[in-house]
Amino acid sequence: MRFVLDASIAITWAMRDEDHPLADRAFVELQSDSAIVPGIWWYEIRNILVLNERRNRISQSDSTQFLRDLEQFSIDVDFPHAGTMVVDLSRKHKLSVYDCASLALAIHERLPLATLDEPLKKAALAEGVPLLA
Repeated sequence: MRFVLDASIAITWAMRDEDHPLADRAFVELQSDSAIVPGIWWYEIRNILVLNERRNRISQSDSTQFLRDLEQFSIDVDFPHAGTMVVDLSRKHKLSVYDCASLALAIHERLPLATLDEPLKKAALAEGVPLLA
């Protein structure tokens, strides 16, 4: 089943000290299907990796390998069209514009959202967006 992949799910795959059944489910889904992410997603992933390198949670070489591994999945990038949906969602739910980029994409594509971010889950449910479970 195709879904919108939030960085909170994908980064779990890189961190050896993190594990979550939903992240495992998304990983399995990506073995046979595809996900879609907003254009900011790849930068968000890289930023999280670098921050965790600084905290000594992951090595530079493991970050580099993780990025190579991610490229093997079928992850499509969508760049939002003009409009105010992302900003409107951010204001309404008091979330970052970055988080709302994933939410807006799920709304626009009518796809479930895979996230571990609790405020984003709450906003998705309020907007009628199904969650990958």
